[in-house]
Amino acid sequence: MKTYVVAWLGMIFLVAVEVLATYAHPAAGTLLATLLALALLEAAVALLYFMHLKYERRALLWWTVPLVLFALVMLDQVWPDAVRLASMRLH
Repeated sequence: MKTYVVAWLGMIFLVAVEVLATYAHPAAGTLLATLLALALLEAAVALLYFMHLKYERRALLWWTVPLVLFALVMLDQVWPDAVRLASMRLH
């Protein structure tokens, strides 16, 4: 139980850092990079400890890499439409 409490407290700490980073008002690119890095770290902690992937075989986890890459490629097909729609709202 101690491991889960420590992981949970660590995730709460990461959320606090994210909130403080937004109140610091850095440049948009810096804020985005910081928040994305912290979100990835938080997701990794959640996956490893709360979804028990820390105890899975490493070979099984490598099957997720092509799936994530496929999802990113599919998202890349949608992003141009989102940019186009955003530019249409400006006019």
